[in-house]
Amino acid sequence: MKSINRSLLFCVLLFLCVVSAMAQDDVSLFTINGVVKDFRTKRMLSYATVTVLGTNVGTVTNSDGIFVLKCPVDKKTAVIEVSHIGYQTSKIVVGNIDQNEKETVFYLSSKEVVLGNVTVSPVNPSELVAQAISKISANYSNAPAMYTGFYRETVQKKKKYINIAEAVINVYKTPYSQNNGRDRIRVSKGRKLVSPNPKDTLSVALQGGPNSAIFLDMVKNPGLLLSNDCLAYYHYEFVNYASIENRLQYIISLTPRVTVSDPLYEGLIYIDKETLTITRIEFSMEMANKEKVTDAILQKKPFGLHFNPISVSYLVNYRRMGDLSYLNYVRAEVKFKCDWKKKLFHTNYGVVSEMVMTDRKDNPEEKISGKESFRDNGILSDEVKNFYDSNFWGNYNIIEPTESLEHAVAKLKKLQ
Repeated sequence: MKSINRSLLFCVLLFLCVVSAMAQDDVSLFTINGVVKDFRTKRMLSYATVTVLGTNVGTVTNSDGIFVLKCPVDKKTAVIEVSHIGYQTSKIVVGNIDQNEKETVFYLSSKEVVLGNVTVSPVNPSELVAQAISKISANYSNAPAMYTGFYRETVQKKKKYINIAEAVINVYKTPYSQNNGRDRIRVSKGRKLVSPNPKDTLSVALQGGPNSAIFLDMVKNPGLLLSNDCLAYYHYEFVNYASIENRLQYIISLTPRVTVSDPLYEGLIYIDKETLTITRIEFSMEMANKEKVTDAILQKKPFGLHFNPISVSYLVNYRRMGDLSYLNYVRAEVKFKCDWKKKLFHTNYGVVSEMVMTDRKDNPEEKISGKESFRDNGILSDEVKNFYDSNFWGNYNIIEPTESLEHAVAKLKKLQ
């Protein structure tokens, strides 16, 4: 159970993008800068998947709907694909984009769920989840793989950022027919910004860090959420259909039906109707027993500090490539309050972590040794350097910082 909790983290589409050629580190890149919006409402589409079709290169939009995607120049003729739950998948040939335009606008129709002869009420929801679990070895890769990913975690005290840490990571994953006992994470390069104000020091350590690529891959690390042994712990209900990557999905809700020693979860599971692949999971920890939640997520705290969890929520998304699906994006958010004994007021904190897989190599010759892997109890900001170089990431794909995060970075740099 502990392993499941170790990680905290088009209507019509308007797609604005700027395309340019650039060279970094003697490697010529083709770079696409874009923002994804709902055309009718003009709402930014957060966490949309952006990929170079037919490759393993990709990223996601940030909460402002913005992305930057870097790929080799020889991919100029490639197709960029943008997908988002409930929206029509967008495809564009990169070479057709006018490089002289600062912004190119694409209007795309929404993806309506057309049921046709589909039965409105699917099979028994709990049986559907059980079938999806039984097909994991067929629907996910049975080859070892070395991923490149980008990880970011932020800590906010009230509305002020007090800690920002980022890293490019390597993730070695064994086949999905095996458990995650030999999966490893290595930090390739990273940076941090920490508030120098002693009053901003967060004196608690939560379970989490870059190892989210292992512990929140719920298909491979089912714990109390997707294991056959725990199906009886939940009540399942068919909610609706949805479209992901132009494929029809069952949406199944789950809520706890029993009480066990560890906190259970509630949320939504998206299951591909045709293949029964689990494509997306949105879930949060039940908060009825705060002591159980604290024990599950809190690694350490100083004596005399009261820790009060408010919410713990997760998003895990998989990307379909050919006939198989792969881990694509993980997000975790923890909100809590802290106060010291004999003090009248408490302070609200929020910790957000997110990770996107930006590339993958199957059957790699290299593995990650235990010695070089990121420790389960490691804290990223303790292991990376300060963040000053504007060209720090070079050719790596990352999750673009939001406007608010860029402002926070600028303020924290001034205080260093």
